[in-house]
Amino acid sequence: ELKMVLHRMDIDIWEVLDAAETKPFGFQRFNPGPGWGGHCIPVDPFYLTWKAKSVGQHSHFIERAGEINRQMPSYVVGHIQAALNDHRLPLNGSKVLLLGVAYKPNIGDARETPAFVIWKLLEQSKAEVSYYDPLVPKIDERLPSELMFLSGREGVADNNLKDQLANTHAVVVVTPHALFKDEGSALIEPLKAFKGPVIDTRNWVPREWGLNLYKA
Repeated sequence: ELKMVLHRMDIDIWEVLDAAETKPFGFQRFNPGPGWGGHCIPVDPFYLTWKAKSVGQHSHFIERAGEINRQMPSYVVGHIQAALNDHRLPLNGSKVLLLGVAYKPNIGDARETPAFVIWKLLEQSKAEVSYYDPLVPKIDERLPSELMFLSGREGVADNNLKDQLANTHAVVVVTPHALFKDEGSALIEPLKAFKGPVIDTRNWVPREWGLNLYKA
């Protein structure tokens, strides 16, 4: 929520967090992202809200946190559309590459990942979506009915990534794994040469790469 508020104020939340982190005590950093995921946070707290309601009590903070997190994929897609507009491109018909679809970095678990909701919203707007995630080479998670169209989809292979980027209109950093920046990574050099908009939901892309960077 703070990320959305500060964006309206034209304030970079990542700069705010970096400044706050200079405090030598009493500060715990929490980074915003494209939405929640995994089998715990999007699910388990709502057992408590259900139980609270059964005894006549509302857990407003948990419910409000859920509302905000469920909004984040739509917020990201809005930024993708705005970035494409800057390049005189409609979302309809544009080719969008998602970088990382696991629910958090450095694991191959895509349960409840916000990447799939972003994907659904993009396809509803007639965008063509592909993804690159060596830790999730194929989507074989148990999916809810509204996401079953993703079942069996395969990610872009390392040896096809350069060509894929050359035929992509926008790149979206959803879940940046550490291996993306490993020595010999198939991603870094073709990404540095990418001329379209790069929408970064995790503050992962260094500004010195000189990309057409948008933070979402």
